[in-house]
Amino acid sequence: MLFFSFFKTLVDQEVTVELKNDIEIKGTLKSVDQYLNLKLDNISGINETKYPHLSAIKNLFIRGSTVRYVHMDPRSVDCTLLQDASRRGKFLFLFITMASYSLPRDKKVRRTNYITEAVAQSSK
Repeated sequence: MLFFSFFKTLVDQEVTVELKNDIEIKGTLKSVDQYLNLKLDNISGINETKYPHLSAIKNLFIRGSTVRYVHMDPRSVDCTLLQDASRRGKFLFLFITMASYSLPRDKKVRRTNYITEAVAQSSK
């Protein structure tokens, strides 16, 4: 959920999306979903000689699994907020992992409830 939340802050900003097939597409990010699918408007930056079939496209939906990189303006990113969020995410993952290994293995329901309670308490 960290990346989804991060990309939601970039809505209505200019981004360049590099796909796994080496196509780079520049446009305005209009929406993103939990699968990191991207919707771009005002498409530009496509090499029209190499990809003539893409020259007429103005709006584009990109499946998240086809994205290699998303380039953005560094001034639009709050690095301290992103670092804090990633630290909280790592701590939470570590806490859940440690909690699941320290409980008895034969009590699956109890262990699941304990982990759920631990997640709820740490998110407060």
